[in-house]
Amino acid sequence: MSDTISHFSVIKGDITQQQTDAIVNAANTTLLGGGGVDGAIHRVAGPQLLEECRGLGGCKTGEAKITKGYLLPARYVIHTPGPIWHDGKKGESALLKSSYENCLALAAEVGCRSVSFPSISTGVYRFPLHQAAKIAVETILQFLNNHSLPQQVYMVCFDGRTQAAYETALQDAGR
Repeated sequence: MSDTISHFSVIKGDITQQQTDAIVNAANTTLLGGGGVDGAIHRVAGPQLLEECRGLGGCKTGEAKITKGYLLPARYVIHTPGPIWHDGKKGESALLKSSYENCLALAAEVGCRSVSFPSISTGVYRFPLHQAAKIAVETILQFLNNHSLPQQVYMVCFDGRTQAAYETALQDAGR
């Protein structure tokens, strides 16, 4: 596991500026853009992204679909609707784990060596940050441990509070 940790980094930054093979979009189920990360990715990628998303027919929570990156530095955008937090008793944790797994599997399928993730579901979907960070880190490390691609995964945090939560989860996973 300690070797796997070297293939996973937590950074603070803007996901739309990441020069990785793919970036992940914390999308809604329509895939037609929205607020937060989703809106920012659509704005930077340009109108062609929305056009391609229109042809995908939406995406179920916990699943993932891939498009070109268009005007983004990333070659691909992997869209996943994370779960909306209700009370933790409606399968939210399993759905969040599924979002990460499906994004990583899709990235591997198209040959991505590097992938950047945002913190899925912790914004307007209100998933508790520390719980989401633990699920994300454990899922990503487990995937990296069992697959040759992607070779490098970045958790791109929008602010210091989010970065601290993911760094703590990563430290805990390394113990």
